[in-house]
Amino acid sequence: MRFGLVGTGPWAKLTHGPGLRAAPDADLVGVWGRDAARTAAIAADLEVSAYGDYAELLESVDALAFAVPPKVQASMALEAAAVGKHLLLDKPVADSLEDARALADEVADEGVASVVFFTHRFEPPMRRFFTDVRAKGGWKGGWSRMLAALDAPGNPFTDSPWRREQRGALWDVGPHALSNLTAMLGPITGVTAVGGEGDLVHLVVAHESGATSTASLSLFAPPEGSNFETGIWGESGTAILPQSETPAVESFALAVQELVAAAESGEPHPVDVAFGARVVELLASAEGQLNAAR
Repeated sequence: MRFGLVGTGPWAKLTHGPGLRAAPDADLVGVWGRDAARTAAIAADLEVSAYGDYAELLESVDALAFAVPPKVQASMALEAAAVGKHLLLDKPVADSLEDARALADEVADEGVASVVFFTHRFEPPMRRFFTDVRAKGGWKGGWSRMLAALDAPGNPFTDSPWRREQRGALWDVGPHALSNLTAMLGPITGVTAVGGEGDLVHLVVAHESGATSTASLSLFAPPEGSNFETGIWGESGTAILPQSETPAVESFALAVQELVAAAESGEPHPVDVAFGARVVELLASAEGQLNAAR
């Protein structure tokens, strides 16, 4: 399947581009970016064409992988879906519920395949963990701590403007937390949000199963206080999500393969744009509660 890469930032350079090159079912055709020099540089590294015209890239490919801010992704992916292109999206799929629903509706109307790159959902050890805990059952609750240090030395995303917005943590690491909690405890019916210092957000999450879970989110924890842990507890005891050891390039290559498979089979992927839009709905609900409490 012929792919185009949209975006030239760190994630595109470190993960999306190499992952597309590594996927056996993908032929990376070219790269589009707003900055011509950066587009030319990443295209040269990937040994593909640099595109200055997004419409021209659309005409040259069957699918697109997006590595751009959520607001940009939503509008460009909508345009791509409207002309029948399959979508490999980053999370969140949009930064507003209206845009997320419009994108999900367009994908459904056009019958194109979609996958959202919730990283842990494409790491084999994480998948085994999720499968094992679902098979055991009897779980009563869970938790996710995602306390990142965006300004730590060497962080490639430190210059990302949208992550520095007041609710950047909610929209950046929040989707991962909700995705992982869903994978362990099943669909989420709603969230209750409480704000802390700075960008810190705490979520209480209700699941269809009757279980409840929590998520604590920040992008500006002190480097010494940065902490990531996800777990689950219940009748079988306590289980902790294993540490991530799968290179992001390998995870992304698997997402590429599964998008191709979804396109060929016509079967929706478990973490497609409809799931991505549901995550945005939960995030928008949380943001609304936080804003109302100011």
